Amino acid sequence: MRALFTGISAIGLAAAGAFSLSAPATAQGEYRQQISNDMRKCAPGKGPAVRVTVSGVKSSAGKVRVQVYRGTKADWLESGRWLNRIEVPARKGTMTFCMPVPASGSYAIAARHDANGNGKTDIREDGGAMSRNPSINIFNLGKPSVSKTRFETGSGVSRISVQMKYFS
Repeated sequence: MRALFTGISAIGLAAAGAFSLSAPATAQGEYRQQISNDMRKCAPGKGPAVRVTVSGVKSSAGKVRVQVYRGTKADWLESGRWLNRIEVPARKGTMTFCMPVPASGSYAIAARHDANGNGKTDIREDGGAMSRNPSINIFNLGKPSVSKTRFETGSGVSRISVQMKYFS
């Protein structure tokens, strides 16, 4: 469980520094794009995008944030290295997001439930989820490796499901 919350802390730290620097341009777009949850971008024939189903949100308090990273060790959960972020009020149960990506390729998703909406990681209250739902090893103090969270997406709309996990 501690590894999950170390990862959640990394998501929080990445978010905290999100607006302190200008976004560097990249060949596939820019980092740190805050976008709305526009489900039309996941309609048939659209893409590239990932339809992310987040289940297990324990309450409607606070906010849920979903971020997409390139599926590389250099980018995964690194401060300011997320491509797109969607942040919306939490809804207990299951929530669905449409996360556009710059092109087909390897990506990883991190989701966080900031239960009290304070913008900080509160390990005992907040929840976290990651693509491919990596198992959590309480003896591993680092974040799950990108190889455990990375997935491939094509030019259309891919679908993934993640399960929110909480300390208690």
